Amino acid sequence: MRTLYLVRHAKSSWKNPGLDDFERPLNKRGYRDAPFMGKILKKMNVSPSLIISSSATRAGVTARTIAEKINYPLEKIQYSEDIYLAGEGELLRLIERLDDNKKKVMLVGHNPGFTSLANYFTSQYVNNVPTCGIFCVNFNIASWALIEADCGEFKFFEYPKKYASK
Repeated sequence: MRTLYLVRHAKSSWKNPGLDDFERPLNKRGYRDAPFMGKILKKMNVSPSLIISSSATRAGVTARTIAEKINYPLEKIQYSEDIYLAGEGELLRLIERLDDNKKKVMLVGHNPGFTSLANYFTSQYVNNVPTCGIFCVNFNIASWALIEADCGEFKFFEYPKKYASK
């Protein structure tokens, strides 16, 4: 059994329009939502054996914040420029190359690639993985290299607005 957590970065700031997209930080809501979702994952006993984050600023901050909340060692987070702006195909190739000793992997990155990938793996359709949303899927496969369309079993979909007071 393998588990994949797709975590979209928390809400980013657009205060500085001249700032390169790659360098955009989180905004106030992002700094609120990332630790909140980390606490949700902690309550769910989520413990990935590997976290790989886009090296974009907003994704890295999200990854480190969630890692702290779930007691994942910050120095073990891997960063990949390949996740930034990656579409479904690029993300699939990254997943297929994962170390098979890592059974539970968390990817932290961006849309639209993450929403496409979530819909590729299961019949549980999601219109959008919102900022700081987490889509989790299990796979009954012996190797990450065997991953393919509709081979996953939907486990959960968590996002900050799900917990907003009505």
